[in-house]
Amino acid sequence: MTASSFEGIPVTKRARMNVYFDPELLKQVEALSLRRKVSKSAIIEAAVASFLSGDTADRLEAAMSRRLDKLGRQIDGLDEDLAILGETLSLFIRFWLTITPPIPEAGKDAARAKGVERFEGFMQMLGKRLATGDRFLKELSRDVETTNHNLD
Repeated sequence: MTASSFEGIPVTKRARMNVYFDPELLKQVEALSLRRKVSKSAIIEAAVASFLSGDTADRLEAAMSRRLDKLGRQIDGLDEDLAILGETLSLFIRFWLTITPPIPEAGKDAARAKGVERFEGFMQMLGKRLATGDRFLKELSRDVETTNHNLD
C-alpha cells in the first residue's frame, strides 16, 4: 500500500491550516456540519473552492434570475387579482347606485342606524374570512375552473 492509494482508492494529500473564525460564523459552520452530516473541514473547503472559482458570479446571477422570475410571476398574479377586485367593486357600485332609491328626509336617521349595523356585520364577517384564509378570489378561481371543466 502506498501513501497515494488505499485499497485502490486514491487518497489526496491535505495540508493542515489553522484559521480564526468569528464565534457566530463557527457556530453556523458547526450547525451545518451536523445537519448535513459532513465534516467542518469539508464545508470550509467547499466554501473556499466556491469563493475562488470563476463561476461564482454566474451561479449567483442564475440564482438571482430564478428569484426574480418567481417574484415576477407572483406580481403578475397579484396584478390579475387586483384587476378582478377593481372590476368587481366598480360593477357593484354601479349596480347599487342604479337600484337604490333616494331616502326620504324622515327616514334618514333610521337608514343611517341600519347602515352602521350592517357595516359592523360586514366588518365582522370580513375579519372571520381573513382569519380563516377564505378568500373571494380563491372561491372565484374554483368556480371558474369548475365551469370551464363542465364546458369541455
